[in-house]
Amino acid sequence: MRAIDLSGVRWRKSSYSNPDGGECVEVAENLPLVPVRDSKDTTRTPLLFGAPAWAAFVGGVKRAES
Repeated sequence: MRAIDLSGVRWRKSSYSNPDGGECVEVAENLPLVPVRDSKDTTRTPLLFGAPAWAAFVGGVKRAES
C-alpha cells in the first residue's frame, strides 16, 4: 500500500467535538481517503476511511440526532 503524505493537508475540527477542548476529532477532506485524528495527539497516525464509508458514518450520526 502506498503511503499518503498528510504533511500539507488542512485539518478541521469536527462540529461534533467538545467545545471546551476535550474529545476533539479532526478530519481532512478532498483526498482519496478521509483521514481522522485526535487533535490532542496529532503525532499519532490518523485513521483512514474511504469517502463512502465516512459519508455513511456522518449520515448515521446526523440521523441519530434527529
